[in-house]
Amino acid sequence: MSEDKKTSELSRRGFMKVSAAAMAAASTPMFFTKGAWAADFRNNPGNAGSVKLGFNVPQTGAYADEGADELRAYKLAVKHLNGEGDGGMLNTMTNKALKGNGVLGKKVEYVTGDTQTKSDAARSSAKRMIEKDGVLMVTGGSSSGVAIAVQGLCQEMGIIFMAGLTHSNDTTGKDKRRYGFRHFFNTEMSGAALGPVLEKEFGKDRVAYHLTADYTWGWSQEGSIKKYTEQLGWQTKAAVRTPLGAGDFSQYITPVLNSGADVLVLNHYGKDMVNSLTQAVQFGLRDKQANGKDFQIVVPLFSRLMAQGAGANIKGIYGTTNWNWSLTDEGSKAFVKSFGQEYGFPPSQAAHTCYVQTLLYANACEMAGTFYPPEVIKALEGFKFDGMGNGPTEYRAEDHQCFKDVLVVRGNENPTSKFDLLQVVQEVPRAQVEYPADMLGGDLGPYKV
Repeated sequence: MSEDKKTSELSRRGFMKVSAAAMAAASTPMFFTKGAWAADFRNNPGNAGSVKLGFNVPQTGAYADEGADELRAYKLAVKHLNGEGDGGMLNTMTNKALKGNGVLGKKVEYVTGDTQTKSDAARSSAKRMIEKDGVLMVTGGSSSGVAIAVQGLCQEMGIIFMAGLTHSNDTTGKDKRRYGFRHFFNTEMSGAALGPVLEKEFGKDRVAYHLTADYTWGWSQEGSIKKYTEQLGWQTKAAVRTPLGAGDFSQYITPVLNSGADVLVLNHYGKDMVNSLTQAVQFGLRDKQANGKDFQIVVPLFSRLMAQGAGANIKGIYGTTNWNWSLTDEGSKAFVKSFGQEYGFPPSQAAHTCYVQTLLYANACEMAGTFYPPEVIKALEGFKFDGMGNGPTEYRAEDHQCFKDVLVVRGNENPTSKFDLLQVVQEVPRAQVEYPADMLGGDLGPYKV
């Protein structure tokens, strides 16, 4: 054989060997190849002994009280993940891969940020956490405007966002993202749960006047309550938008007095709800008669912190909540015990959802056997669990919305303590509040690889 032919044959054989090796590697699923994606995702911890999470909460602004309780819950979740304390819901969670020794053997650390209850500030804070602090996951917020803004940023940067308190339909509707997940319920579910109770308590012949926080959550809440009350036969007299953090709502409440309405719906949250409800009572709406009926006030989304701020004004008023510390299931009792021992008072619904979100992310990493976001996302999509305070729960794969029972609550007429302010009047089953995955629109978008 000539030298040229020998060289050609050796080259051909070498190419075949390289091709075969490449084909074999290509046919091996990435998750069976340890470290195959080591350089392929942002903030990969590699061989480091710890991983860092970003807790981005409103430490200032109209929702600061909620943010403070969220941060308490996040810190408690980190303790439990690292094997400290009594373990809390790690002792009651089902379908659990967590071992109480960190996440995938790495200690959990965290950094914090202040969203200021402003979308731009929240994005800036989250971006700093991702780029400077190297966080693997961002979580938090008590405003849907903030959640949607940060969720979009995390989608762009390939970082998972575990939403805190966000109630707008848009978060897992038109603005849903592959890298975003919500444990909290939404306004559609509030409307579906609350409507039948309002019909039973107040009848079908009602005229409603809405005061609505002028941003995505308020619009969504107003739309859902109008949808379900108008189906009952209620009329909507007016729907007036109010600025977030208005403080003084008297100019908005005065027109209600002679409007012909006999129900005021306060689509407000946090300090805004405390202020608007307090002023509505001061204006005499709770003692008013209209259309031959006792005037009523409805607060579609409640929290124990808001009830505390509003005091006696909350008595007898109906709304919905994602969770309440008075629940007697084993998961709720374990969380309330842990939180109470740590801080000296019971947790809010904001604290509950943020604690659960932290555990769910960590558990998904353990299930996936990696921090690589696409695999963690796949572990969360369609994940079913129990023992965390809401009964059987599922992260629906199609929109990343958790589905579970919803609580209808009423301001307690005879509280036994300063925390015993909301009475659960009905646990509405998931089947009553569930809706088709495509109903709220949107597109999850791609995995970042």
